Amino acid sequence: MTRVLVIKTSSLGDVIHTLPAINDAVAAIPGVVFDWVVEENFSEIPAWNYKVDRVISVSIRKWRKNIFGFCFTREWSEFKSKMNLHHYDAIIDAQGLLKSAWLTRYANGETYGFDKHSARESLASSFYDHPINVSKELHAVERIRLLFSRALGYSIKPDMGEHGLSFSAERVRSVVLLHGTTWASKHWPEKSWIKLSSKLVEANYRVSLTWGNEKERFRAERIARETGAEVLPKMTLTEIALLLSTSTGCISVDTGLGHLAAAVNTPTLAIFGPTNSGLTGFYGSNQKNLTSEFKCAPCMSRKCVYSLNLNQSSPCFEEITPDIVFKEFTALIDKTSDAVKISNLGQREETYE
Repeated sequence: MTRVLVIKTSSLGDVIHTLPAINDAVAAIPGVVFDWVVEENFSEIPAWNYKVDRVISVSIRKWRKNIFGFCFTREWSEFKSKMNLHHYDAIIDAQGLLKSAWLTRYANGETYGFDKHSARESLASSFYDHPINVSKELHAVERIRLLFSRALGYSIKPDMGEHGLSFSAERVRSVVLLHGTTWASKHWPEKSWIKLSSKLVEANYRVSLTWGNEKERFRAERIARETGAEVLPKMTLTEIALLLSTSTGCISVDTGLGHLAAAVNTPTLAIFGPTNSGLTGFYGSNQKNLTSEFKCAPCMSRKCVYSLNLNQSSPCFEEITPDIVFKEFTALIDKTSDAVKISNLGQREETYE
């Protein structure tokens, strides 16, 4: 049996981007199993794949607040014990950051990761026994697929990878709107969400709005109040994945939950402004990334220099109107309605470590 340790801790979208590489390896290496080091907030995701044996949770954001004091805690001692339970045939850091590279030193086995020209933080490559060059011009999913294939010694097909999840349910005529995101510059205007939601309700879709914090909940409630959409309660990632897998489609800004929609094969229209959909767009056969053609897009900036304040949306979204989004979404649904796969969630129950 080949046992591999994967280190991909965060963020939500980055964790999801790793799933196709896991799926490739499972198809190429008989009997391979994985352990996965991941931030505790995202520990549900690796457990969805039956080839992930152990999920090892970390809390790096919390640890960094008092890194020296933490090194003497029981939590740190337990983490090191979990990392040393097995000798690994390969340890793959798929993150390419100093914080993830640092974690490789607590596991036993040969380490692999992006080289200094490929890693997001070049110094991370000094921690690896085998630094690997992978072009930064590729989509994030393809970069990780290539990293795994070169570390584990197999070839991947040039076609699109599969996330390898099996969520299954009958789809109903509903649309999930993912309006929340971390960067101020990535927010599509609230007035646009209101108009779009109204058009979807008029088209006899049940419209659902998710939220992750109080600011997002208040926005969702304002949109729902104007349009007749439904504000959902706070949900776990597994609950959101099930919701998305039963929905006709999803419309999303550039956010981690949008990548989750892609992973469960839900037809999703993504609205991209300041970020580069060619590198981190929603990945899958039923996805469409709608990108701005504003003069400075994609600027990759958290704050738009053209906005007067943080509450004003970026002007790169002005040309992506609700009418355009509605038209593109209905075209996507018409195109994919006969192609969406239906399968079953939960090949096993998992105890998170």
